[in-house]
Amino acid sequence: MKQTILTGDRPTGRLHLGHYVGSLQNRIKMQDEYRQFIMIADGQALTDNAENPEKIRESVFDVVLDYLAVGIDPNKSVILIQSQIPELSELAMYFMNLVSLARVEQNPTVKTEIKQKKFGRGVPAGFVMYPISQAADILGFKATVVPVGEDQLPMIEQTNEIVDRFNAVYGKVFDRVKAVVPENARLPGIDGAAKMGKSLGNAIYLSDPLKVISEKVMTMYTDPTHLKVSDPGHVKGNMVFTYLDVFDPNKDEVEELKKQYKKGGLGDVVVKKRLIGVLENLIKPIRERREELAKDQNNIIKILEKGTLVAQEVVQETLEEVRRAMRLDYFG
Repeated sequence: MKQTILTGDRPTGRLHLGHYVGSLQNRIKMQDEYRQFIMIADGQALTDNAENPEKIRESVFDVVLDYLAVGIDPNKSVILIQSQIPELSELAMYFMNLVSLARVEQNPTVKTEIKQKKFGRGVPAGFVMYPISQAADILGFKATVVPVGEDQLPMIEQTNEIVDRFNAVYGKVFDRVKAVVPENARLPGIDGAAKMGKSLGNAIYLSDPLKVISEKVMTMYTDPTHLKVSDPGHVKGNMVFTYLDVFDPNKDEVEELKKQYKKGGLGDVVVKKRLIGVLENLIKPIRERREELAKDQNNIIKILEKGTLVAQEVVQETLEEVRRAMRLDYFG
């Protein structure tokens, strides 16, 4: 039996290079090694987008198109929509009784995101509780491995606390979960910010046309002290070289460019044009496949419906086990 893995995304827009480096590449590899469920977490996306459900609905299709275009195979990975599996919500309700409000509010990831979004005390209750919902998602599928960025490690810690508490109160049902942090889990934004993000306006998308890629690369943060071509430049913190390190397959040539840039005599425009070519080589086949897939929306719906039904059967089995353990199996 292959180990079960759960991963996924909030559908709040198209996916970008940060997703590609941090998770999508890894999922393509893992779909041959694990029983992989990929969740489109529309319910979780609504915790801070409740007044804009149309955005979430449209983004579900954007996300699936990106999945398929990069090479995620629906015959190997189960792609599902969170909201269409009500059993996950029931499981989350039971878990809420095992976690104190103080513990949820002290979750470092939640605290950071509340501050970033400037919610203050007006934070939606669903947003505060989403670590418990995530635990229900993970444990509903009996996932043993969950790929996460370092900022999400507190979520896995909270999931394992719920595992321990549930098993102690009701008897052994769940196993503890292992977090896996992929290499290159976080790609900086083109502005030099620590993270590329949809809401930060610093992302290059997997569906961007060449013109847009070019415009974005030409505005990338480089070295503010490198005013003339003849000036020695700094490579560290220079986003163009950061991206070349990640995406350029010719590492030796990149190292030579770095030496030349540090010494002086290499302009920013030259290295930016190289990066534009590298990114277009990567994105063009993804973009073209995406455009082709988008012509048949019915096929996308069929893939989602099939995956969601398969996923629902798995969660139903888990929930029946949970109800028996909690003495909630009244009708046999």
